[in-house]
Amino acid sequence: MPLAPHTLGIFMRLTSKTGLTVLAVLAVALPLCVAANPVLEGYRAPAKAENAAFKDFSAAAGQKFYNAKGATLSCASCHTDSPLAAGKHASTSKDIPPLAPSANPKRFTDAANVERWFKRNCNDVLKRVCTAQEKGDFMAYVLSVK
Repeated sequence: MPLAPHTLGIFMRLTSKTGLTVLAVLAVALPLCVAANPVLEGYRAPAKAENAAFKDFSAAAGQKFYNAKGATLSCASCHTDSPLAAGKHASTSKDIPPLAPSANPKRFTDAANVERWFKRNCNDVLKRVCTAQEKGDFMAYVLSVK
């Protein structure tokens, strides 16, 4: 049975208002959901414990860290200048999938695996353990690359 013209008008107005409300909520909520990363969030408390003045992680500092050369290597030595690109291990020539989650959604989803690679790579590049601030800045940068 077809809707009466006035009923159809009411339905259209309600649908339009509801649709706009849903779109507005999604416009605010989706970027927050995308930006949230449990592994990154896990570095906040340790960063604050290491430095009482800690405020937040910085993608700009992470980019600088990514490109900074240690004794002989930088992150970019194996992962390329762009975290969106596949890399190649500097000494073994083994292929390395893209580092940026926007190009490789599996990246930075498992805290134990992330910590394992930070331990290995920080030692290889810097000859020391990375701080929680450095790890968080690095992740903030790589997560921001689209």
